[in-house]
Amino acid sequence: MLCREVKTLIGKDVKLELKQKYVLNGILLYLLSTIFVAYLAFEEVITPETWNSLFWIILLFVGVNGISKSFVQENPARYIYYYTITSPQAVVLSKILYNLLLMAILSLLSFGLFLLLLGNQVVNVELFILTLILGSFGLSSILTMVAAIASRASNNFSLMAVLSFPIILPLLLTLMKISSMALAGPEWPGTAGPLVILVTINLAVIILAYLLFPYLWRD
Repeated sequence: MLCREVKTLIGKDVKLELKQKYVLNGILLYLLSTIFVAYLAFEEVITPETWNSLFWIILLFVGVNGISKSFVQENPARYIYYYTITSPQAVVLSKILYNLLLMAILSLLSFGLFLLLLGNQVVNVELFILTLILGSFGLSSILTMVAAIASRASNNFSLMAVLSFPIILPLLLTLMKISSMALAGPEWPGTAGPLVILVTINLAVIILAYLLFPYLWRD
């Protein structure tokens, strides 16, 4: 029952996104222009540390811009209708999975643009792609939950930026640590600990969202 509700809500979000193509086009334009400015600034002379930092900073801001609209783009009265036909757990899980799909696409696109414009600094591609997937999961779950909280306030975008920073900082530092290992060499030793921390953060956020969102939903 829950899986069917989640699947239906994800389909609804996809259709809504396709009807509002200007939002997605704006995110893609922001991503492309930011990476292009970085390319002009460094002129292909860039260290692996700078490459790694730029990648995650740009991806973080793209994620905030893309996911901040999760609970804002729909009429509040529509959520009253959702309340009568589905569970709050299905709503928050559908939002997280949809934003995961969006973040995964943006992450891979960012990686491709970085390779094209700023050169390939990644040695262990498999580890970096794994980090991208886990990072997309973490960013989507944290930002979705923060967007749900911020949607209850009038100045929701500013509130989301303030709330998300301290929560997302441990995730971002872990992502940068693992990806720096992927840039340093092809070896995997030493990555188990950070990967376990990353998976633990993702699972903790999912569990908290599943348990706490119903109380936010009622308000």
